[in-house]
Amino acid sequence: MQFRNFKMVDYVVYGRGSFNQLDEIIAPRRKSDFPMIFFLDHFFEGKPLASRVPLRGKDKIVFVDVTYEPKTTQVDALAAELKAAFGEVSGIIGIGGGSTLDLAKAVALMMKNPGSSADYQGWDLVQQAGVYKVGIPTLSGTGAEVSRTTVLTGPTRKLGMNSDFTPFDQIVLDPELTKDAPANQRFYTGMDCYIHCIESLEGTFLNEFSKSYGEKALELCRKVFVEKNTWDEECDDQLMMASYAGGMSIAYSQVGVAHAVSYGLSYLLGTKHGIGNCIVMNHLAEYYPAGVKEFKHMVAKNNIDIPVGICANLSEAQFDAMINVSLGMKPLWENALGPNWESIMTREKLRALYGKL
Repeated sequence: MQFRNFKMVDYVVYGRGSFNQLDEIIAPRRKSDFPMIFFLDHFFEGKPLASRVPLRGKDKIVFVDVTYEPKTTQVDALAAELKAAFGEVSGIIGIGGGSTLDLAKAVALMMKNPGSSADYQGWDLVQQAGVYKVGIPTLSGTGAEVSRTTVLTGPTRKLGMNSDFTPFDQIVLDPELTKDAPANQRFYTGMDCYIHCIESLEGTFLNEFSKSYGEKALELCRKVFVEKNTWDEECDDQLMMASYAGGMSIAYSQVGVAHAVSYGLSYLLGTKHGIGNCIVMNHLAEYYPAGVKEFKHMVAKNNIDIPVGICANLSEAQFDAMINVSLGMKPLWENALGPNWESIMTREKLRALYGKL
């Protein structure tokens, strides 16, 4: 048996107020004449967090538009702009939700790898380490802070740059940064974590490494979304650690049906990842009966609306495009349904599932 030699994040700092140590943390990685570039979610433009970014010398804040999930064209354009402006950079620091963190990872890689980021959509295609990169989540749930992938929508598919060069060199986990997150957004990203755990814990790739992290993340998600009646600081603390543990769980196993189907939605319709997972999870009782029942309870308890009918007016060509993207996620389907998954999840069955969304 071939065991995976799993690349983890090199350094982790956790705690309320730990963002204030950022200047000190990145100082040793600064190269003279080459700036640090801070990718900040455009949500924070004109808000206090932007003024707390420790700029020095030629450092620059780039407010990244994450209205839609990252595209390979956006990654390539950002990398080209930085190369044209500075030649080289000391590092890229991503501050925001999963999309901002994925952009930071992808652009950091493309500062050192030739061609387009679309060339590296797949498993272990990246050949060179990128520049130094730091991830600082302001939303909890995606697990992007610990993931070895950066999920991108390319010309023909939605697929990550999955490689040992993708994980951050440093992450800063400061729960204070998540306190002002909109309730709906907080729920959708929190459910991304919850769904990670269900898919990992019920998948065919499950092992004790994944199980130990997945069970802890699931326990924390339940404390936040099932047991608590009002949101407080402890919820922010717990959900941030659930995100970390959930990301670790799928790193040594895989996600499953909800993610495989939601990738099609995101590719065709631009549906945000967290919302997409929720839309799909609503209809997966056949695959995750206990998880879907609990998911629906959490939706009702937290007064969240899950969109319906988003595929109602699509053409057959559009359904085919989504199906092609989804069926391309082979490791996800194998984890969910086993090695004979193609005889279980046929195009016809997947078309019927999309029709319900």
